Amino acid sequence: MKEKIFSSLKFLLMMTILTGVIYPLVITLIAQLFFSEKANGSLYYKDDEVKGSFLLGQNFSDSIYFHSRPSVINYNPMPSGASNLGLTSKLLLQQFEERKIQFVSVNYLDSAQQIPSEMLFASASGVDPHISKQAAYLQIARMVRARNLDDEITNQINKLVDENTEKPELEFLGVERVNVLKLNILLDNLNNKWKIQN
Repeated sequence: MKEKIFSSLKFLLMMTILTGVIYPLVITLIAQLFFSEKANGSLYYKDDEVKGSFLLGQNFSDSIYFHSRPSVINYNPMPSGASNLGLTSKLLLQQFEERKIQFVSVNYLDSAQQIPSEMLFASASGVDPHISKQAAYLQIARMVRARNLDDEITNQINKLVDENTEKPELEFLGVERVNVLKLNILLDNLNNKWKIQN
């Protein structure tokens, strides 16, 4: 009996060291050597200060920026989550209508314009960093006006969206999408360039 208990404890200790110490260290080492940026959160630094992560949605409310999809947790990843409202929920319908009116209004769109669903419904995590190309295109006129840019710049921003569109994973998982933080950084860089030229 004692031998069985001793063997069991020895096995438990061995597995604890193997799976609780050695395996995590090996995986961490591999991640840091080959995928350092992603392993550390795909952080965006500006002036040596963390300004965001390309993996997490952020609240861009200023009219000069692309806006992220709605979040019921105010983009707080601790904890992330959804509203869990069902399709028959009156509150969900109310949120849908309010978000549609808001999106149409701030982007100077026609009320008959079809709005991409991700701009009307919050994501399951509440921190989805992506929107569709269509959602990005619909926001360009607002940003051109807010930044006081020439209307001809619209084509350049459209090209910016096209060039930074991410394909579905393995070509078939998910849909084409654009990262909102990345677009806004590139937009700021282009805006500075346009100012210098003008």
